[in-house]
Amino acid sequence: MTESFYAIFAMLVFPGGLFALALGLALKGLDRRLAARLQRRVGPPLAQPLYDLVKLAKKRTMVPNIASEPVFLGAPLIGAVSMALAAALVPIPGFYTPNPAFGDLLVVLYLLTVPAVALMVAGSASGSPFGAIGFSREMAMMLAYEGPLVLVVAAVALRTGLGQGGWVSFSLTEIVAYQRTHGAFLLDPVMWPALLAFLAFYPANLGIIPFDIPEAETEVLEGPLLEYSGPALGLFKVMSALKAVVVLGLGIALFFPYAPDGAAGLLVHLAKLVLLMLIGVSVVRVSCGRMRIDQAFRFFLKWPLAFSVLSLAVVALA
Repeated sequence: MTESFYAIFAMLVFPGGLFALALGLALKGLDRRLAARLQRRVGPPLAQPLYDLVKLAKKRTMVPNIASEPVFLGAPLIGAVSMALAAALVPIPGFYTPNPAFGDLLVVLYLLTVPAVALMVAGSASGSPFGAIGFSREMAMMLAYEGPLVLVVAAVALRTGLGQGGWVSFSLTEIVAYQRTHGAFLLDPVMWPALLAFLAFYPANLGIIPFDIPEAETEVLEGPLLEYSGPALGLFKVMSALKAVVVLGLGIALFFPYAPDGAAGLLVHLAKLVLLMLIGVSVVRVSCGRMRIDQAFRFFLKWPLAFSVLSLAVVALA
């Protein structure tokens, strides 16, 4: 009973659920504000993502006549729930350690694919031709970046396992503990190719420029989200905010989890999230133009895949 309550609390309140949602919305607000300042605009208030969410909650969800209503309404709910669960599985170094019985790095990896699948299902269920195009683009993007991500995870797990005198370790708790004892992988030259591959992965997974191809407003008019409105669209916004916390938090856990114990560890973790969001997301999306789908696909099969393969090979041999 205690473990069940702990799991529900972690998913609904902290570190997932309400905490992760509030943090994700704050990160989105900071991102929009910094992007506006870099473009010499005033920008929206920091709480604008929250205002948008409240506004959508008050509106009506319109379901197209040709849409499959159960699938149309279920896709955003499944995507949001998957990210709330994933947020509960990502450790906060020095402050929060997830129960190993609830899941490890492989579970987080599986959960990270759910939002992309939810978007694809939403686009196909809407009956919109723009949604169908967005579906195909999202599928191509997922096929392109999932391979390098799997190899990056394998390299980190192998590096941790070999460092402990074993084989591989997919426990995020052990990965964080090993780096806090022996040094962050960010400072380990053997892991630099994997780090570069991950840095290319997370803008694509978050769907920002230059990899926002499935939802390109000027081409496919929001793609899979075109027919969504009201609370259903709000759930996709919730999913996006939670996914930002999960992906950035996962990067911290995999490559630079050092932090002091206690409340100071939480503050350091929040500072890292803000830094990654502002530099790795805001600056990138303002300074880059959108790629075509064929350019993005070739990019991931060329550079991130090569870096991740190189890192895995070096870890195995060194």
